[in-house]
Amino acid sequence: MGCTAQQPYKRTLKLMGSRFDITVVAKDSIQANKYIDTAVAEITRIEKLISSWDDNSQTSEINRNAGIKPVKVDKELFDLIERAIGISKLTDGAFDISYASMDKIWKFDGSMTKMPSKEEIVASVEKVGYQNIILNKKNSTVFLKFKGMKIGFGAIGKGYAADKAKTLLISKGVPSGIINASGDMNTWGKQPNGNEWKVAITNPMDKNKVFALLPITNGAVVTSGNYEKYVNFNGKRYTHIIDPRTGYPSTGIISVTVFAPKAELADALATSVFVMGKEAGLDRINQLPKIECIIIDDKGNISKSKNIEIDKL
Repeated sequence: MGCTAQQPYKRTLKLMGSRFDITVVAKDSIQANKYIDTAVAEITRIEKLISSWDDNSQTSEINRNAGIKPVKVDKELFDLIERAIGISKLTDGAFDISYASMDKIWKFDGSMTKMPSKEEIVASVEKVGYQNIILNKKNSTVFLKFKGMKIGFGAIGKGYAADKAKTLLISKGVPSGIINASGDMNTWGKQPNGNEWKVAITNPMDKNKVFALLPITNGAVVTSGNYEKYVNFNGKRYTHIIDPRTGYPSTGIISVTVFAPKAELADALATSVFVMGKEAGLDRINQLPKIECIIIDDKGNISKSKNIEIDKL
């Protein structure tokens, strides 16, 4: 009775407009493929629910009825929106799913020659404001108060899908694995050799240099970087992550890595820290249990939250 050793199997595919790498530990490729197919089906199901590009999704239905009427939605979507509003409150509005109604006046493709005017910037965020997403728990309805308001899950959708796929795989008995949604790592269990899964953190100033390897057990780590997309005006670097409260791009930070029990929260907080800036961002993270972060500023300085352990390379 030879017991076959468990080993990792990996598949890379495009889901939710992003690259997903799904790794599961299984006894053979047949079992592994079955597990991965299950995860893919779950992620695809969630995309159908939350995609604002898909006209048939409940999210699109909410957006179409902005300023008109409340829309009845599945409990799952209602709960996701309710948690998103909770994160908005936690971050003083630095995270806001109603960002989807922002006018895209900043272009990071090299076509911008001057800064938008103050008036344009103010107008670009007129319809943004999580306070105007009205939830009715009893009827499971969502109502956007003003015409032109829109919600979108760009900042947490991938993390949420990864969390759900992970929960499903654990429930099917998959002992260990990784779901990597374009840099959002969500892990559980250990490698077959008994070691922790490790995630490499690179320094954006020098892409080939990994400055730390961090063990992650049953949690998520998300790196949000904006060293590719930025514009310079008057010697200041403006990056593509925009403050939904002001319409101005974030400045001062080039990379944020957040460790959290769930990818959905890690995703949302990584974006928020950019917007809040280094001091306010670290201060907020330090108040949250089980959440840590590493920030790299535009001078290449590395700051980290107070309980983090790094194996420096």
